[in-house]
Amino acid sequence: MTAGHPSTGAPSDQAAQLAAQLYERISSDQALTQELFRQALQDPSGTLARIAALGESWGLPVDVEAIRAHIASLDDPESKQWLVKARGGL
Repeated sequence: MTAGHPSTGAPSDQAAQLAAQLYERISSDQALTQELFRQALQDPSGTLARIAALGESWGLPVDVEAIRAHIASLDDPESKQWLVKARGGL
């Protein structure tokens, strides 16, 4: 897992880059994106853990905090939908 920035707890630059790469890979697969969205409606925290596990398996190790920070930083309608619908765990 990737560590956060020691003084702020924010994800490091490397973690942020890995989270962005992971998000891009997931969003390029429409079926996976929809599956994760449906899961997030029922189990937001489990979805974050699953996304982190996908990252590990794809050589993009990133922790849940970096994933949360990346999703929160996005400014597109689909990402905002994730935040609105699955707010509890994201």
